[in-house]
Amino acid sequence: MRIGIDVGGTHTDAVIMDGNTVLTSTKVLTSADVMEGVANALDTVLSASGIPVSAIQSVMIGTTQFTNAIIERRQLAETGVFRLNLPSGRGLPPMVDWPDDIADAVGRHAYTLHGGKLYDGWPVADLDADEIDRAIADAAAKGLKNFAISSAFSPMDPSPEEFVERKLRAAIPDAQITCSHRFGRLGLMERENAAILNATLLHFADTVVSAFLTALQTRNLSCPVFISQNDGTLMSADFVRAFPALTFASGPTNSLRGAMLLTGVEDAIVVDIGGTTSDIGVLQGGFPRESNSVIEVGGVRTNFRMPDIQAIGLGGGSLVSDDGETIGPQSVGHRLTEEGLIFGGSTLTATDIVVAGGYQTIGDPSAVASLSPKMVATARQNMLTILDRGIEMMKPGAVQMPVILVGGGSVLVTGDLAAAQEVHRPEHAGVANAIGAAIAQVGGESEKIISYQTLPREDAISTLTREAEEKALGAGAARESLRTVDIEETEVPYMGQDTMRVRVKVIGDLATQAAGA
Repeated sequence: MRIGIDVGGTHTDAVIMDGNTVLTSTKVLTSADVMEGVANALDTVLSASGIPVSAIQSVMIGTTQFTNAIIERRQLAETGVFRLNLPSGRGLPPMVDWPDDIADAVGRHAYTLHGGKLYDGWPVADLDADEIDRAIADAAAKGLKNFAISSAFSPMDPSPEEFVERKLRAAIPDAQITCSHRFGRLGLMERENAAILNATLLHFADTVVSAFLTALQTRNLSCPVFISQNDGTLMSADFVRAFPALTFASGPTNSLRGAMLLTGVEDAIVVDIGGTTSDIGVLQGGFPRESNSVIEVGGVRTNFRMPDIQAIGLGGGSLVSDDGETIGPQSVGHRLTEEGLIFGGSTLTATDIVVAGGYQTIGDPSAVASLSPKMVATARQNMLTILDRGIEMMKPGAVQMPVILVGGGSVLVTGDLAAAQEVHRPEHAGVANAIGAAIAQVGGESEKIISYQTLPREDAISTLTREAEEKALGAGAARESLRTVDIEETEVPYMGQDTMRVRVKVIGDLATQAAGA
């Protein structure tokens, strides 16, 4: 048995699962002190189930804390950035296109140095040890402890980054360091940005993980703890301490995975309706479709592996105009139970509309009995139209697909969706995100640019598969359960015949589950 928890901006959801069966679930308000909400959710499901804590094999947690820290510019440590790419790229220094407020919070401590490699291993320039030592001495004099290291084509050859990392650790033994090649994606500036965001969160990550572990230990839960990441797989607690940025967008990913389990449908469009927005994503083979475009996190361009999600301004707390013609994107959000008409407030919301129409019994229906039936019908139809437009934008081509509705706000959908082949409304849809966290597996991926003339395709894929497997094992996967779920090959223009960008992804079960612990 295992516990899945998802910490959202409005609610913290928790479930206890036995295999793929939901034994009990809860949805509590997320507190200002996030740990209090986690503790309340844990206490509720453990009490309701009557299951002894000794029967819980593992706890999986999805959290938005690290994403929110970037968006809100809080809990960010000043970070030194070492980039090895001179003499190339002199005109585009680190953080050149960052919003001023987050660049100021991180500190703008950038050191651009000679070095780096081309995709074929040829050096951009030789490393200059004296130049590196001077940069490290300057960073030490500033009292910096957090560092990001990037190098041209480091996923192909990480040795320049590793050289600087060794020197940094020798000079500053308690340094917290992120090397960009460990995120595995090509594209220097976006990969560098991802490394900087990760490095600036390292101290906060240690605090958050320690708080999660404390909340579990005080309830005598001594089982392994895992955190969900943005590709639908899990990381061990220690792995999260080193790579907190990999949790970005894990919430929508968990919802998609939970929707798959609840319906058994592996290829579908999932609409997760919350209090403020609806997140629309696509399931392909049971996992979220990943975005191939640059992803902005808090205004910073990155190349994280992120789910392809479209957020639209429709949720349970969305404001509705007096004539029903305009809905959202403004919302009362988590204040719905205070400000909505059916809860004694004075604000007309989307939830009030479905209660007024007689589709749901929530709060005090008499509070919306005087609303115009025409206005209610108009608002209801406009909600469906907003969702249909969002679904149409996410369809792969013009193909009709099943649509799975999840999230607490899924009660807003009171009729057929024209854009859907069919609509699924599964039991436990309101806690799909916590279910997704509970069933998550462990993954790893490797990506390189390879010439098939130099390294035959079969050998190249075999090499990348081994590298991806090692990453999955390091994150807590059981070796015997590993399987390859995606091989992506993209031809690289202007780099010679048979030069391909190859990415391999593998997943596996948690070692504790595979062992039947």
